Amino acid sequence: MSEKSPSAIDPKLLEILVCPLTKGPLRYDADRQELISERAGLAYPIRDGIPIMLVDEARQIADKP
Repeated sequence: MSEKSPSAIDPKLLEILVCPLTKGPLRYDADRQELISERAGLAYPIRDGIPIMLVDEARQIADKP
């Protein structure tokens, strides 16, 4: 029985998911368990292997110095 790690996200799911705000691509951050939208400056959390694609649940990215 092959079991996925609870922290892993299906690569096929990543291919079809887009940022709900910009409709742009997302980057998977395995360490933080987030999907990053560079265009929107938001990080969407992944909880129990499920991406939470709600702008209200997203974290602002503070990449700008």
